[in-house]
Amino acid sequence: MSETKPFLCGPAEGQAVWHFGSLVVFKATGAETNGQYWLAELSCNRGYGSPVHVHGNEDELFHILEGEMSIEVGGELYDAKPGSSVFLPRNIPHSYKAESDTVKALVLGTPAGYEGWFLETGTPAERLEVPAFDPSTFPDFGAVMASTQKYGGQVLGPPRD
Repeated sequence: MSETKPFLCGPAEGQAVWHFGSLVVFKATGAETNGQYWLAELSCNRGYGSPVHVHGNEDELFHILEGEMSIEVGGELYDAKPGSSVFLPRNIPHSYKAESDTVKALVLGTPAGYEGWFLETGTPAERLEVPAFDPSTFPDFGAVMASTQKYGGQVLGPPRD
């Protein structure tokens, strides 16, 4: 790998994708960090969440900037409010859900690599805003599950109610 170099990603900068009803703006990817980590700003609305899944290659950290999320890790449910950070170690099943009208969080993955899944299954964002929720625009769920496995993840169950 090449040498890591300093960089700046400004407030309205980054690689932005609409992903299953959320806006994900990558402030850093493995390309900029020499594979060490990725960092994204996640914006979503109430009810947005993930199915129960597990990552085999990376750890994640959610830091809540605005709003509230419930994050379940290894069977323990955390109520994450602004200023809270929740660590999601690799190989431990987890899920998350937006519990307030709007949520903004930083999500860190280390080492880098899984950001490729978001970029592959998302759509380049036309604007830096949360898209309208439209399940008809989502890719085939079987294809999503297969692509998750390609990046070392596995879907274990549906999103929490």
